[in-house]
Amino acid sequence: MEHKIDTDTAMPPETAAEKRCQPGTGRFAAGADPAKRDQILEGARRAFMKYGFDATSMNHITREAGVSKGTIYVYFENKEDLFSALIQTSKQKFTAVLRDILAEDADVQDVLRHYGKTFAMHILTSEMTLAIRILLGVIDRMPQLCSSFMKSGPENARTVLEEFLQEQVDAGHLTINNVNLAARQFIEMTTGTFFKERLFGHPAPDDIEKEVNTVVESALNMFLLAYKPKETPSSALLNDI
Repeated sequence: MEHKIDTDTAMPPETAAEKRCQPGTGRFAAGADPAKRDQILEGARRAFMKYGFDATSMNHITREAGVSKGTIYVYFENKEDLFSALIQTSKQKFTAVLRDILAEDADVQDVLRHYGKTFAMHILTSEMTLAIRILLGVIDRMPQLCSSFMKSGPENARTVLEEFLQEQVDAGHLTINNVNLAARQFIEMTTGTFFKERLFGHPAPDDIEKEVNTVVESALNMFLLAYKPKETPSSALLNDI
């Protein structure tokens, strides 16, 4: 079932509010209250994390969300629609965090270090890995649910990194022929081991931050060794003067 996108979010706040509210009442129209939608999604998140996708019923979700089943159906068609919306909302929130990091006024090395550490800590401390396990459990029956997670949308963790890398290439701070490949390489180097270990139930390291710092620093050194502009003999000579 294709997830319905709330196009109101692209409208100016005043216009969106006017459209959502019932004329003359100041109340939100059915299915348009963002706080109620978030309440339902949070209840669904708790239910899915507790019971898994298959075992979760709409009754579980109504109890966790504290709303009636009828209210849920005003916002979402079924639990597949709910789970898809939950994944997309989670991805959008995390992408916003990463975009803010990449917009920092700092050296490219410091920005990439912050990005890599944040991404790795997200894998180690958030519910993302558990959500992916749930997805893998239904991939044969509902491949569209899994493809929606992997699909490159207008904004996700990799695309915002690609944009940043292209900006650094244009500014002459990096030399990259394929920013898509470079973005994937950086993400894999800084998070790949953590993700695979967590996916298969390996416990998080005792000193999480120390381990993350070690892995990210090594990945960053390799990445910059490959993509930092090489000094020409003349520029190296000038540096020695």
